[in-house]
Amino acid sequence: MFNILTLNKIAACGLKNFGENYTVSDACENPDGIILRSFKMHDMELPASLKAVARAGAGVNNIPIDKCTDAGIVVFNTPGANANAVKELVIGALFLASRDVVGGIEWAKTLIGEGDNVPALVEKGKGNFAGNEITGKTLSVIGLGAIGAMVANAAHRLGMHVVGYDPFLSVNSALHLDPRVEVAPTLEAAVSEADYVTIHMPLNDSTKGIFNSDLFKCMKNGVRLLNFARGELVDTESLSFAIGSGTVKTYITDFPNEEVLQMKNTVCIPHLGASSEESEDNCAIMASKELVNYLESGNIVNSVNLPNCELPLTGLPRITIIHKNVPAMISTFTTILSDAALNIENIINKSKKDIAYTMIESSVAPTEDLIKKIEATEGVIKVRVL
Repeated sequence: MFNILTLNKIAACGLKNFGENYTVSDACENPDGIILRSFKMHDMELPASLKAVARAGAGVNNIPIDKCTDAGIVVFNTPGANANAVKELVIGALFLASRDVVGGIEWAKTLIGEGDNVPALVEKGKGNFAGNEITGKTLSVIGLGAIGAMVANAAHRLGMHVVGYDPFLSVNSALHLDPRVEVAPTLEAAVSEADYVTIHMPLNDSTKGIFNSDLFKCMKNGVRLLNFARGELVDTESLSFAIGSGTVKTYITDFPNEEVLQMKNTVCIPHLGASSEESEDNCAIMASKELVNYLESGNIVNSVNLPNCELPLTGLPRITIIHKNVPAMISTFTTILSDAALNIENIINKSKKDIAYTMIESSVAPTEDLIKKIEATEGVIKVRVL
């Protein structure tokens, strides 16, 4: 039996993946797994029983990754599950940035009470909200992951010239990118000739405030900036100056803060990028499957702190080991099993930076003493027997 703790409301279609061997509750004790959306776990004491955390979404800022890694807790996210929902809102934002639709709607409401004069007043005032078409304009997509690639492809189909930038462009993302999307060599080159810039990069120590005064100096006047990634990627003080100087004509963000809400020429959306029924369902289904897969088989897919590692189930006893990525670990494990007269039938090892993961299938079930020997090995973080 496995216990699953829910820290947010999770779509029922996702929870259905936890079968009869699972107890799922928002108050369960000694959880083996946690599934959540935006709940902030940083001040939460991690239960000793916890083996895995699954975030029903892409961002994991709300999860203490390093703390989980040190405790041998696998953290999953759901890359791509909400990509279409975000892409559609970004495309909508391109039009909102081009045409002052929001300002026009707000102004139209001021005509309430004008009676039969409304049509004439509309015709007289509409010129104040004229804008531009996006066809033929240049869009710079910063970050070409699941969302960025979809935005780039969609914008190209709408007739835009698309330039992308991603220093960590994966093979999978590259394969899904329209070949007519130009990939720039640097961030500065990507934004230098853009009429529109849309941000789709992760937030970390190296990217926080990356859209600052130095980068704004690389942009031409009148650029429209869209941020559907994380608010902290844009330095607020630099943004305010860029708007005041005319460098940024319009800023649309899905992550408003107090300062941005008070700025002119901004459209603040209350974090609706992934807020579609389809997206929430997709994320819940994907996150629950990741937990079930790991808890029952030890296989890891879409982890942010451990390497992807899969070994087909054969029915043989399986030992999973989370350990430091240091020399001689594999030989140590195989020696322990050999000394215990256990034949290794299958073995796989994968690493991710300083952490590694090994799965071993043996001919017979390992004894408690053997597992204790593996646990006592320097550099071993957590051992499970399945």
